[in-house]
Amino acid sequence: MLDMMTRNWWVLALRGAFAVLFGVLALFWPGITVLALVLLFGAYALVDGAFSLYAAIRGGSGQSRGWLAVSGIAGVLLGIAALAWPAITGFALLMLIAAWAIVTGVMEIIAAVALRREIEGEWLYAVTGAVSVLFGVLLFVWPASGAVALIWMIGLFAILFGALLIGAAFRVRSAGHRMEARRGEYGPGEYGGGATASR
Repeated sequence: MLDMMTRNWWVLALRGAFAVLFGVLALFWPGITVLALVLLFGAYALVDGAFSLYAAIRGGSGQSRGWLAVSGIAGVLLGIAALAWPAITGFALLMLIAAWAIVTGVMEIIAAVALRREIEGEWLYAVTGAVSVLFGVLLFVWPASGAVALIWMIGLFAILFGALLIGAAFRVRSAGHRMEARRGEYGPGEYGGGATASR
């Protein structure tokens, strides 16, 4: 799984960058309406899901790309639903975002657990997922009242989530560089045994 993620670390970084951009636009777009927020979120979810699906398709076989595929499909479907149903109410938008945040967060936590024996700093990836799940649960049990509260809540979450994703992406890239250096030191046939013995 680490090989797949190090090859596609830039996908994580782009997902984080788009999340930060979405959050900044949501917070600082003068007089943004719920309709504009729905369309903006739909575009973001669609792009985020498409990048996740791309990484899943480019990855290897097995569970390493399964979580990416699930997350990507969820994002694409949610993006299409938001763009096709722009007259959605603020409450319905909250419920859609809450469901998306929980699904995405669970997938990020699964990835972090799978990576815990392969890289250091996987906790940042786990924190990203935990923040997403917590945000989704909070939206379900304590929906914000009023458009201003809705916009601020979604915008701040998007910026935090994006920043954590970007941090996780660069940690994954660093792990890939260390892995390549070890392969060069031990040789292709010796790296696996040496790495195992060092643990």
